[in-house]
Amino acid sequence: MIINLKNFTVKNNDITILDQISFSVKKGEFIYIIGKTGSGKSSFLKSLYGDMKILKGEGTVSEFDIIKIKYDKIPYLRRKIGIVFQDFKLLPDRNIKKNLEFVLKATDWIDKNKIDTRIDEVLEKVNLIEKKNKFPHELSGGEQQRIAIARAILNYPELILADEPTGNLDPSTSSEIINVLMEINKSGTTVLIATHDYEIISKYPYKTIRLEKGKLFELSKKN
Repeated sequence: MIINLKNFTVKNNDITILDQISFSVKKGEFIYIIGKTGSGKSSFLKSLYGDMKILKGEGTVSEFDIIKIKYDKIPYLRRKIGIVFQDFKLLPDRNIKKNLEFVLKATDWIDKNKIDTRIDEVLEKVNLIEKKNKFPHELSGGEQQRIAIARAILNYPELILADEPTGNLDPSTSSEIINVLMEINKSGTTVLIATHDYEIISKYPYKTIRLEKGKLFELSKKN
């Protein structure tokens, strides 16, 4: 299991986000997490990459003990996870190549040729190789999100956590983003998407889990 949680409890400002839940994800799965605004979808994802305090329980993510993990080990966990945010979080003062280069250098890539090759590989994967010298403000919202996905897969992650990746996008562009994530999933990468975009879920049906009142409920599996 790439994610395996037992009796997992997470609180945020004394509000229980997850209440003694058990949840497992197999390698290669594609899963939607749905729930009302404020239900804790984002907090749930944060707990999986070490950005939210876990009150009690047992849990592993990419073979890291997410309960007992020490602060200085969290960066190593995050190298196994690609994170995609709703608001892209690209560095505005650097072009796309420099945005991606920054991540690789921060994760101990040294060889310039290998860095350049990897950047071209991920940009090809999201069909934006021709945009690598552009700055974020020169790109559309959909293009920025595709760059954010390219950034997320730079270090060959086992798991992609996407928090409302279509939240700021129109329906057509949202479909493009889901298709990119589906292609990445086909290569064996596990994808977990927190969303309230029910149109996307209907159009591209996969296993769907609802987060409500601190509990997880499985609604459906891919047809």
